[in-house]
Amino acid sequence: MAWILPLAVAAPLLAAALLVGSDHVAPEHFKDAIALLGSGTATVCCVLVLLQSERRDVLHWFGGWRPTGGVALGVSFVADPFGAGMALLASGLTLTALAYSWTYMRDAARPYDALLLAMQGAMAGFALTGDLFNMFVWFELIGVAAYALAGHQVKELGPLQGAVNFAISNSVGGYLILIGIALLYGRTGALNLAQIGHELAAHSADRLVVVAFTLLVTGLLAKAAIVPFHLWHADAHAVAPAPVCAVFSGAMIELGLLFVARVYWATFEPVFPGPPIRSVLVVLGVVTMLVAAVMCFLQRHLKRMLVFSTIAEAGAILTGVGLLDPTSLAGAANVVLSHGLLKAGLFLVSGLIVLRLKDADELRLRGRGRALPVIGMLWCAAAVGLVGVPYLGVFLGHALLDDGAGSAGIHWLQPITMVSQGICAGTLLRAGARVFLGWGAAEDELLTPEPEERVPERSAFAPAMLAITGVVVALGLAASVVPGLERRSEAAARRFVDHAAYAARVLRDAQQKPTPRLPYDVPRASPASIAYGAGATVLTIAVAAFGLWHRRLPDGVRRAARRSIGPPVDLLRSVHSGIVGDYLLWIVAGTAVIGAVWAFTLT
Repeated sequence: MAWILPLAVAAPLLAAALLVGSDHVAPEHFKDAIALLGSGTATVCCVLVLLQSERRDVLHWFGGWRPTGGVALGVSFVADPFGAGMALLASGLTLTALAYSWTYMRDAARPYDALLLAMQGAMAGFALTGDLFNMFVWFELIGVAAYALAGHQVKELGPLQGAVNFAISNSVGGYLILIGIALLYGRTGALNLAQIGHELAAHSADRLVVVAFTLLVTGLLAKAAIVPFHLWHADAHAVAPAPVCAVFSGAMIELGLLFVARVYWATFEPVFPGPPIRSVLVVLGVVTMLVAAVMCFLQRHLKRMLVFSTIAEAGAILTGVGLLDPTSLAGAANVVLSHGLLKAGLFLVSGLIVLRLKDADELRLRGRGRALPVIGMLWCAAAVGLVGVPYLGVFLGHALLDDGAGSAGIHWLQPITMVSQGICAGTLLRAGARVFLGWGAAEDELLTPEPEERVPERSAFAPAMLAITGVVVALGLAASVVPGLERRSEAAARRFVDHAAYAARVLRDAQQKPTPRLPYDVPRASPASIAYGAGATVLTIAVAAFGLWHRRLPDGVRRAARRSIGPPVDLLRSVHSGIVGDYLLWIVAGTAVIGAVWAFTLT
C-alpha cells in the first residue's frame, strides 16, 4: 500500500488546482464539496498510512528509482508512526478548518480554500519526505500559502504587516536551510537523508559539516518559532483568521521540530556526539518556555495570548527532542498531539468570540461573555487540558518528558516546565474568568496595550462551528487516555532513533523487524507525574487569581515588585517591537551563537 503515500499529498494539491481552475464556472456548493473531498481523502489516506506504519516503516520511491548498490538517486517518502501521525494531524486540522470556514469565511476570496489545501498537501509532504531538498521545497510551499492566508485582508494594515514580517522572517530561515543543503550536497553528493548520513559516517565531521548542520537546524527552529527566532509568530497569528490560526499553531510550527529530530537521527547522529547537541537544544527549549510564558501573561489580545502559549509549548517539545532519549521523544510526540488539538480548539473558540462579540480584547470583553456559557465552558475546558492535570490533555506527554529528563539526570527541567505550563494555563483561565464571568478589574496596567482593530462583520452558522469546536476540544482532552497510545509512541520513538535500521530500510530495502503487537491499555502514571500535574494545577490557579486580583495586594508589595521585575519585563516587551529588521537581527545573532557553540564542541 505504499502508493497511498503520494496520494496523501496529491489529493489536496489536485483539489486546490481544481478549485482555482473552476473558480468562474462552478457553483459555490460544488467548490465547497471539492475542497472537503480533497482534504477528507488525504486525511483518510494518512489514517491508512499510520495504521500500516505501526509495525514497520512504509517506503515509496517516485518513478521506481530505487537505490542501486546502496546509492539513492531517486526521491522517497518514508512513513514511520511519527511522520505519518504528523501528516494526519496536519490534514485533520486542515479538514476541520475548512469545515469551520464553510460559513465563517464565506466572504473570503475564493483562493482561501485553495491556499488551505495547498498548505495541507505541503505539510503532509514535509512530514513524509525522506529527501532533504524536497523538504526545502515543501517548506517553501507551506510558507507561500501561509503568508497569503495570514494577510488575506490586504486592505487592512495589521494583516499586511503581519504577513510581511512572517514572509521575510521565514524566507531568511529558508535561505539558511538552502545554504546548509548546498554545503551538504557539495560534501556528499547526496540529498537523501539516509544517503547523506552514510557518506558523513565514512569520514570525520569537519567545520563545514558543523556549519551545514547549524544552518539546517536554525532554519527549522525559525519555522518552529523557538526563541530567539520566534518574533514573527505573534504578528502573523494575531491577524490571521481563527481557523487558519488553528492550523498554524496546531500543526505548522511542530513540523519544524519534527524535522530537527529527523535530520539529527537520520543524518548526523553517527558523526556528532549527543552532549553538545543536547545542551544547546535543551537550553533553547527552556529559554523559549520561560520567555513565552511571561509574554503570554502580559497579553490582553486573545489570539496573541494563545500564540505565546503555543511558543512556550514548542519550547517544551524541543526539550523532548533535545534530550535525545526515546522516552522524551515519545513525550514530545504526545504533547504535539494533545496540544495541537487543544490549541486548535482554543483558536476556534476565539473565532466564535469574535463572531458573537466583535472583539478579541480581554479587557474590553470583560463580562460580555456571560451570555455565551457553552463557548465559555469550551474555552475553560481546553485551558484546563493544557495544565497537565492527571490523565487529561497534555498530561501523558509531559509525564513522558519528565521521565526522560529524570533518566538523563536533568531533574531541574521538570519544575521549569511546570512553571511554564502553570503561567500559560493560568493566563488562559484568567482571560476566561474575566470574559465569561466578569471577574477581575476592567483595567490592568500589567497587560500590553493593544490598538483598536476593525473586526469584519460576518454572518455564519454558529451551531455548526460550535459543534466542530467541541469535537476538537474533546479529542484533545481525551488524548492522554487513548488505550495503547503510550506504549505505541514509545515503540515508535525507539524505531525513530535507530539510525542503522533507517538507513538499511531506505538504502538497501531491508525488511525491518516488525514491532510486536502491543496491548491496548492505559499504564498507571508514576507518583512523580501525578505530583507534577498537581503542582501545575495549583500554580495555574494561583496565576489566574493573581492576574485577576493583583491590584488588591498592598501598595508596598506592588511597588517593590514593579522595581524588581519591571525593567526586565519592559525590555522583553521592547524586543517584540513589530519591526522586521529587529527580527532579522535576532535570527542572525541566534544563528551565530549556536554555530559558535557547536564549532567548538562538535569538532
